Amino acid sequence: MIYLLSALCSALCSALSERLPAMGQARLHAGVLCVVCLISPSTAAENWPDWRGPQGGGIAAPGVYPTNFSADKNVLWKVALPGRGSSTPVIWGDRIFVTSPIDGQDGVICYDFGGEEIWRNSLGLERPGKHANGTGSNPSPVTDGTRVVVYYKSGTVACLDFQGEITWQTNLQERFGEDTLWWDLGTSPVLASGNVVIAVMQGGDSYMVALDLASGDIAWKQNRKFACKQESDQSYATPRLIQLDGRAVLVTWGADHLTGHDAGTGAPLWHCGGFNPESEAMWRVVASPAVDDQIAVVPYGRGDFLAAVRLHGASGDVTSSHRIWERLDIGSDVPTPMIHGQRVLLLTDRGALYCLDKSTGETLWEEELPRGRDNYYASPVMGGHTLYCAREDGVIMVGKFSDTGLQDVTENDMGESTLATPIPIRGKLLVRGAEHLFLIGK
Repeated sequence: MIYLLSALCSALCSALSERLPAMGQARLHAGVLCVVCLISPSTAAENWPDWRGPQGGGIAAPGVYPTNFSADKNVLWKVALPGRGSSTPVIWGDRIFVTSPIDGQDGVICYDFGGEEIWRNSLGLERPGKHANGTGSNPSPVTDGTRVVVYYKSGTVACLDFQGEITWQTNLQERFGEDTLWWDLGTSPVLASGNVVIAVMQGGDSYMVALDLASGDIAWKQNRKFACKQESDQSYATPRLIQLDGRAVLVTWGADHLTGHDAGTGAPLWHCGGFNPESEAMWRVVASPAVDDQIAVVPYGRGDFLAAVRLHGASGDVTSSHRIWERLDIGSDVPTPMIHGQRVLLLTDRGALYCLDKSTGETLWEEELPRGRDNYYASPVMGGHTLYCAREDGVIMVGKFSDTGLQDVTENDMGESTLATPIPIRGKLLVRGAEHLFLIGK
């Protein structure tokens, strides 16, 4: 409904603008915008446009969210997926987009918020996962509200409209060289300055590329290569777009360096090293940094360490000048940390949960989530004060976050492996399992 209202209002503006003078056009567009806001309070904050949500930090709009559920309890609907993928779905208005193999092809499926399939499309031969938990559909989609962009291990990048029509399609590996990652592609695309940006951080040629969202043409391409020991130059992390010192900046983590790039041109602005002082081999990175407009919290050392970097005023080499604090006793290898106000929330792969002071890195409290044989691979997310941490075996831990600890923890078994990050959305919870997509609510 939200998408249809926006589309109808846009069409109305286009139809009437030709008959109005400039001042009338401006008033028309302003009036229609007000109408859309009044009849549709669901702004970007109530959508989930990329894998970490509306503000890129894993935090949903305020509200009350489910705390007790299972594969057959408080399930509003459940649909079978055509194949196994680890990507987090994205949601805009009444549309849910999920990437998954379809009959051996890279595929994307669109459901409405009631669980009905609207369309599906195939985009070429799938390149299956290598790791036991890896798939050809690890990267999550991204949407701007009218288009959805998908990316796969095969190198295929495609942009589709909300009716499922392909507006453009390309393949990064065919254009710029083979994938040299040892494991399965995990970096998701991000939207910035009218482009879709993808970071390819691997052995050999590493780069960031921006493709025009409307046409797929190359807007810019920037080399991103640092001298590293074997495998330490490989990254599965996703860039984060922020507003920093009056400009749009892409913060990117990999190859032992945190870097900032101008989102409009790709030009490097600053870099921070010192994350691998002994030049260790095999220090590939999986978890993305947690980033706001003040600091980046960077997990490194294959889950052993954590550091914070100040972002304001960064220019050139800030390795010595902008490191705020570091912890040599805790870290995460796969789950991405979260910044919540003045707190940093870190979930380790084995289920230890730390709440840290953002300014100092000091531990405010720590909890041990229930353990099993399996790890926590999905990143933590929060809806209201409700925190969700999904374990690989499909058990989702839910608790109330506070400054003194995690309270009222429940274990919610979805009955199948869960590697994708759950999505708290509009008082409900969308869960992507190995076989099904669930919407949880009352």
